[in-house]
Formats: sequence, C-alpha cells, structure tokens
Amino acid sequence: MKKVIFLGEPHLLDSVYSPETRWRIATEAEVLEPAVPPQEIEAHLDRLAQADAIFTTWGMPALSEAQLAALPKLKAVFYAAGSVRKFAQPLIERDILVVSSWVANAIPVAEFTLAQILLSMKGYFRNLRDNGPEKHYEAFRGPGNYDETVALLGAGAIGRKVIELLAPFRLKIAVFDQFLTTVGASNLGVSKVSLEEAFATGFVVSNHLADVPETEGMLQKAHFARMRDGAVFINTGRGRTVREDDLCDVLEARPDLTALLDVTYPEPPKPGSRLHTLPNALLSTHIAGSINSEVARLGEIACAEFLSWKHGKPMRFAISLEKLSTMA
Repeated sequence: MKKVIFLGEPHLLDSVYSPETRWRIATEAEVLEPAVPPQEIEAHLDRLAQADAIFTTWGMPALSEAQLAALPKLKAVFYAAGSVRKFAQPLIERDILVVSSWVANAIPVAEFTLAQILLSMKGYFRNLRDNGPEKHYEAFRGPGNYDETVALLGAGAIGRKVIELLAPFRLKIAVFDQFLTTVGASNLGVSKVSLEEAFATGFVVSNHLADVPETEGMLQKAHFARMRDGAVFINTGRGRTVREDDLCDVLEARPDLTALLDVTYPEPPKPGSRLHTLPNALLSTHIAGSINSEVARLGEIACAEFLSWKHGKPMRFAISLEKLSTMA
C-alpha cells in the first residue's frame, strides 16, 4: 500500500481536504500522521522520507536540493490549489509527479465572471451609479444579453470555462490568446481577435491572462481608451497584467466606463490609489476564486488524481515543464 503524508498548515489542510476526502484517501493508502507544517520540514524529514506521495495545498514550500535528496521514495505531490510555479520545477526535473487542482479553481472564477458579464450587459453597475430620484428613468441601460459581443483575454482553463458557461446565451465571443489557433477558436465556437480588437469590439472585456513575465503590464492606456461607450472591464485574472495608472487615467477621462476589479497589483491597492476613489472602479476582495465551501473541490480533485495514479489510470491534471511555463 502507498504511504502518504499531508504537508501544510493544519487549518488550510482541513479546509480543502474534507473528512469525506480524508476518509477516501485513508482507505486507499497508509497515512503517516500527523501532518507536517511547512516550517517544520527539517524536523520531520524522517517521516517525510517514508512517503510515496505528499498531499498539500496553499503554502507548499519549494524544497531544497538537500531536502529532495532526503526523500528518495517520493514519487508524487498532489497540490489541492492552483498555481505550482513556486515549487514545482525541481520536483518535475527529478521525475516526481506534480498534480494541481487548478481546474477546480477555474469553476468558481468562471461562475463569478459569468454573473458579472450578464449584469454588465444589462448596464447594471453604471445604472446603479446613475440612478437617483430625479433621473430614475434616465439611468444608463446596457445593450442586453442578446447578439452582443463579449471579449475574453486568455483561453486557458478559466477562459474556456467561461466560454462553456456562456454557451446557453445568445452572445458572440471574441477571444485574444497568443496560443489559440484559428482552428482552435472555431472548435470553441469563438472568433480569434487581436488584443486591440478585443477592447474595441467587446461591450464586456474580461481578463483571464496568465500571470507570467510576458503579460506584466500588457493592458495599457491605448487598450482601455479603445473601449466602447459604456463598456465594462472585468479583472478576475491577475492585477499585474494591468498598468494601474493607465487604467485610472482612462476611467477618469471616461466616466461612461466601468472597471470591476477582483484583483489588483499590489493587492489591495496602495493607500492613495485612485482605484479607491474613482466611482467607476468597483473593487472586490479577491473572492472570485474558491472560497469557503468551494475549496472542498480542490481536495476532491487531488484525491481523484491520486487514485488514478495509484491504479495506473491516465492523469488529467499532471503538470509538465512545458505546461508550467504557461501557467498562471
């Protein structure tokens, strides 16, 4: 029987690995209890060295060469969270399987985005700003959710999930993604556009670009200035892709626009940032991703992937070095 160990802060492990998921793991493997907090790895190397696999979540540290050398039996790390960029490369280079539950995090982000898109198409957020006792019937109304265009930036896991959720609605979808081919766009039922075209054509522009060095500061003043009258920019991706001052300059100059920002860079914005005071910049506190009960999906996927690995079945969410280079 495989030996497994949990590595992480106890409260985080408890949040993502539900009692039902832990029971399922325990029926399929010998669990080396108790869990190891990240800051106590050195003190528990002897127990970690017995494990064939590690179950972990947010806060997984990058293991040093010496620590990895002390774990000769380790064959797999199951990460019940999203990005593995901070720790995965040395593991993969040693042929240690790294599995991420990133697909589970795509679900609530896409659901959150869908809700914002549908409300934005109705003009809801600007309508709230405009509404008042003297102009109740003059407040802004959007074009509606029929034969209008939504522009998505990025066709990764979240972008594709948004496309899937938009399928029942009579909306046209334009996608900017450097890695999306024309054939791939056709298969998704979307049109492939340039970044400039995305901002110029979509009444809603929703950002799902990966947080990699190549995308830092990619979204600039010239892009926001191209947006249609009354248009909405949604960011549930990463704040680093947006030049904050550029966005604020355009929002100041064009009160018709609305920015719905669940992420910023830095997060939260610095004191004194115009994002705090601009009436057409609406900030939420990074709630699009998995929160509260939703995080149980992360552990469920990690468990399911472990069972596939144990029984020699195909893995769905293993991370290769190639995939690592394009992940958020």
